[in-house]
Amino acid sequence: MDEKLKLIYNAILEGDMEGVVNNIQAPLDAGVAPGEILNTALIPAMDKVGQLFEEGEYFVPEMLVAARAMKAGLEILKPLLVDSGVDPVGKVALGTVKGDLHDIGKNLVAMMLEGAGFEIVDLGADVSPDQFVAAVRDGVDVVGLSALLTTTMPAMENTIRAIKESGLRDRVKIIVGGAPVTAEYARQIGADGYAADASQAATLARELIS
Repeated sequence: MDEKLKLIYNAILEGDMEGVVNNIQAPLDAGVAPGEILNTALIPAMDKVGQLFEEGEYFVPEMLVAARAMKAGLEILKPLLVDSGVDPVGKVALGTVKGDLHDIGKNLVAMMLEGAGFEIVDLGADVSPDQFVAAVRDGVDVVGLSALLTTTMPAMENTIRAIKESGLRDRVKIIVGGAPVTAEYARQIGADGYAADASQAATLARELIS
């Protein structure tokens, strides 16, 4: 990896937001394409963060600061990526289901997915089935449903049913997650996959649309 890109990669691993921002201009000035910076430094760094999390070397706080550092770099690159015609790998709508106001887990998933090259449509918390249906109509590739309460888990099933009833189920992949959710429950309600954490969500989304 080019030395300039290595500095960005390492800054993300260290959660050094300032380091990412300060080091991103040098490769741009040297004529490195924004897409190359994204694909060689930002995305591999977030993959590594996910791997370290899976291995128990990183925990949620480390993951969060790394994701924030990556996001700071992405803010600089985004307009340049658009100008140079670099498309995101896919579009994901994320939301915490109806009746559930928790959004920390969903926000972390959003940052990890963004770090994996996805465009994110963040629907927020307490999202109704109709709002998810509208997002599918708007052309998202993946819908991510989050629930942090046992009492709001049935809203996941209601949302999947609403997407089916609207005739859009074959247009989209649906992933679910959250503290009380299990892989068994995901199968039971007809989701395409279950992710136990933000790192797995990014890996799963990539697998489902590849």
